[in-house]
Amino acid sequence: MDRVVSRAVAGAGHFEVREVELHGHRCVYRIAGEGPPVVLVHGMVNSSYHWTRVALGLAGSHMVVAPDLIGHGDSSAMRGDYSIGAHATRIRDVLTAIGIERTTIVGHSLGGGVAMQFFYQFPQRVERLALVSSGGLGSEVSPLLRTAALPGVSAALAVAADRRVVACLDAAGALLRRRGSGLGVQLRAVSQALGPLGRPGAREAFVQTLRGVIDVHGQRVSATDRLHLLEHMPTLIVWGGRDGTIPLAHGRAAHAAAPGSRFEVIPGAAHFPQLERPEELTEILLAWLHETPAALIEDGEWGRIAVGGSASHAAPVR
Repeated sequence: MDRVVSRAVAGAGHFEVREVELHGHRCVYRIAGEGPPVVLVHGMVNSSYHWTRVALGLAGSHMVVAPDLIGHGDSSAMRGDYSIGAHATRIRDVLTAIGIERTTIVGHSLGGGVAMQFFYQFPQRVERLALVSSGGLGSEVSPLLRTAALPGVSAALAVAADRRVVACLDAAGALLRRRGSGLGVQLRAVSQALGPLGRPGAREAFVQTLRGVIDVHGQRVSATDRLHLLEHMPTLIVWGGRDGTIPLAHGRAAHAAAPGSRFEVIPGAAHFPQLERPEELTEILLAWLHETPAALIEDGEWGRIAVGGSASHAAPVR
């Protein structure tokens, strides 16, 4: 029997930590606000915590839900399927357990690929789609991530996730932030992400997730052949202007291939706009949510859309 248990998280305002047990495994999510639901999906070695400032900014007008993907954050890490399809299905299960039928879904990096897959698998559950410095839109990716896909990375991660190493990275990030360096935000994001990798099974879950989407040649999963489907879905694409992890060109190309999509660049941000420029990202999301009516794709219309036709009911609804 699945169960939902709620507890407050210290120091995170009203971004409350809850958990639901699904299929015998612990799935953790954070929730804030009331109103139309918005789901925030984090990226590789990140967690729901990294969305805190954006979530609290959206919570004045929306119910915001941010799950920890399986094997990430405080969710269970187990032997099993860590493909983007499995991540999307687990999000569907979490939303079902807490009573959310349809939602706007926002994904960052790996989470962008998961969000696109969620739309592809469960189109009738999606009202809008937002991609933030998203994976799955081209093969190029930073050399660091390609290197992380090599054999033996789990042993290296064991060293990197040592609490002393994590503490040093966090201190260095804090110092650089005080000096006005954008690298400080990224270092602190890395230190916060490495912390949970000290848990049993977490490193293996990370490696399986990574190798599901990246190999030594770059990103191996692509949604570019399905971007035409977004003609029927309000879509926002946001990118950091200084992103050195996934090229800005991927966002521009996706915008060109997704009819009717909106494209925004945050000039001062690199790969983590939700951490580096949370207020700007929140403003972009709020404006888009306010100006864009929710879409509705009925189950019976998906076949026609998938083969390139138009859907009579895939129209905005108030």
